[in-house]
Amino acid sequence: MKDSIMQLTFMKMSGAGNDFVVADNRSGQFRADPSAVARICDRRFGVGADGLLLVEPSKTADFFMRYYNADGSEAEMCGNGARCIARFYSDRCGNGKRDLRFETRAGLIGAVVDGDRVRVTLSAPRDLRLRQTLQLSSGPREYQFINTGVPHAVFFTDDADREMVQNVGAEVRHHQDFAPRGTNVDWVQSLGGRSIRVRTYERGVEGETLACGTGVVASAIVAHVVRGTALPVVVTVQSGRVLEVDFQRTGEEFRDVTLTGLAEYSFEGVLPDSAG
Repeated sequence: MKDSIMQLTFMKMSGAGNDFVVADNRSGQFRADPSAVARICDRRFGVGADGLLLVEPSKTADFFMRYYNADGSEAEMCGNGARCIARFYSDRCGNGKRDLRFETRAGLIGAVVDGDRVRVTLSAPRDLRLRQTLQLSSGPREYQFINTGVPHAVFFTDDADREMVQNVGAEVRHHQDFAPRGTNVDWVQSLGGRSIRVRTYERGVEGETLACGTGVVASAIVAHVVRGTALPVVVTVQSGRVLEVDFQRTGEEFRDVTLTGLAEYSFEGVLPDSAG
């Protein structure tokens, strides 16, 4: 569709290496279709990103966050994307407002913007399932499952570097046990104390990303519940950046779940009419 984009000004942003194209769409000028989004996110022929974030109007909050994966599919939530769009809105749309509330398809999100450091309070995780067994081509493997706005299957590992994230991630993501929509996949390695390392295969990107906010939260919760990792959990992601996760737990219920880290600008650009 040639008119999918009409001179859309955007910022390229990174949340711990999880990168996004972020734009103000409160006017509704961008009419998203999957092929246009996929072209924008293409790393060879487009801007290049793990996803597209749009600021849209809300009647009950500061704004609505619409999120598209790199393949053009719309997703319910993105943790690092939420941190990036909060800073973008504060700086570019919200007249410097630092305490924000915004809607997502996964629920209401709170954010506090402190320069390039952003803390988001996520909707309550749900559907925690511990010590499940998944039949893989290499044999059975234990995993944990939790939905932190989007679904995550979490595996513990003694050495994250040795995990075949691309191949095994694709197998798990498309496994019949998670049909029809599939799941994101995380590998968690304990680094001692409050620290863990996480690698994530993201549904919709269809590969490993340098960071995944909802995956970091899922991994931190599972590490705390199953392995006793103390709070707040300090998480090193594949980019080498560090995020922090904290929450309150009552049994298998979690509240006041926060994700904190840097949300950084890379560059600003304009998408011409022909980009769509």
